[in-house]
Amino acid sequence: METIDIKEKIEFANAEAFNRIVAADPVLVDIRPAGEVIPKLEDRMVLHSGPPVNWVHMSGAQKGAVIAIVIFEGWANDIASAEQLLASGGVKLEPNHHHSAVGPMAGTISKSLPVYVIENRTHGNRAYCRLVEDEQQFGNYHAGAIDGLRKWRDIWAPSIGHGIRHLNGLSLKPIIAKALQMGDELHNRPNAASAIFTGAMSVPMIESGVSTQDLISTLTYISSHDLLFLGLAMASAKSAADAARNIEYSTVVTAMARNGYEFGINVSGLNDQWFTAPAPAIDGLYLPGYDENDGGLDMGDSAITETVGWGGFAIGAAPGILSLVGGTPEEALNYSLDMREITEGLSPDYSIPALGFEGTAVGIDIRKVAASGTLPIIDTAIAHKEPGHSIIGAGLVRPPMACFHSALRAFAAKYGLE
Repeated sequence: METIDIKEKIEFANAEAFNRIVAADPVLVDIRPAGEVIPKLEDRMVLHSGPPVNWVHMSGAQKGAVIAIVIFEGWANDIASAEQLLASGGVKLEPNHHHSAVGPMAGTISKSLPVYVIENRTHGNRAYCRLVEDEQQFGNYHAGAIDGLRKWRDIWAPSIGHGIRHLNGLSLKPIIAKALQMGDELHNRPNAASAIFTGAMSVPMIESGVSTQDLISTLTYISSHDLLFLGLAMASAKSAADAARNIEYSTVVTAMARNGYEFGINVSGLNDQWFTAPAPAIDGLYLPGYDENDGGLDMGDSAITETVGWGGFAIGAAPGILSLVGGTPEEALNYSLDMREITEGLSPDYSIPALGFEGTAVGIDIRKVAASGTLPIIDTAIAHKEPGHSIIGAGLVRPPMACFHSALRAFAAKYGLE
């Protein structure tokens, strides 16, 4: 009887987690310096992607990105002095996920870097994400990469922020739903969503009084940035997944994140504990001049999109992405179908035209992953294994099964299961 009772509790808890995720209503309410909005973000602190990691074990690309953010903040004047400061423990390093935040690739966030502020209007929680670009977040610490962060801080983020506040917030759920039907999967291919967002922000920025010079610079930036919406998608996904955290008896995954050293997952019913294993290599396509010998291991918080049913889970909706990550349209559809084996249900709002407008698979269940042997599919970019480089490729990756097995053992121990 006790076993039956616990099974019923798990099913009820997982249904609740699923309902909280799909009910999320993400609204972009502001763009502000991270130190003003992210809880407990301290001075001389850098947030990073993935589970906790110290400076010694950080991957080359993540070290490069942290060095760049230290120089951006003015805590050091050059690469050598930044490395010395970090090696001595002069900067505190903590995961984005511990602060309701996410970041692409290396994921670095510090106090002066403006972040998107997403409010989940259904549940009242907020989530945050930094800008997406193809240099500093991949570990490039050279002057041009850092200059991109300064332009975001000084021109682009304030201009978009003026427009957002003029609108009193921008609802993102309709944009996400429309973009999925226009060939996006919202991880490596948010092209349609980026274009829709640019169109939605143009007039509000003008009406809010952004100066002509800053307006032209910002419109030029956002209109040519195909990956612009990724940061918004990540924060939206984080706001949805966080609403499903800490539900007793739930075996639903609330985060998948990587730092180039380890891959980690959180599970709703296990109190934000990390279950980690060594980060895997990525099976992908490389930019000219690079190959698998250059590639670093899997990195980034962007798998939060897969956690709520986008990214690799929706890749059947985005055949155009295959030129970036490899594979065929048939394989892409099969990936999306396979994810139904390991999830709680289908989204009522986010659908895939190629699958008869059925919803994306939502609510990864660690029990179903272990029982089926099917691992979540993630599409991702590739960083260099050494610091100082920009993006070098993109591909597909799956988490280590060990993460799910260790989470199951911990679940069994907590809830008294054999």
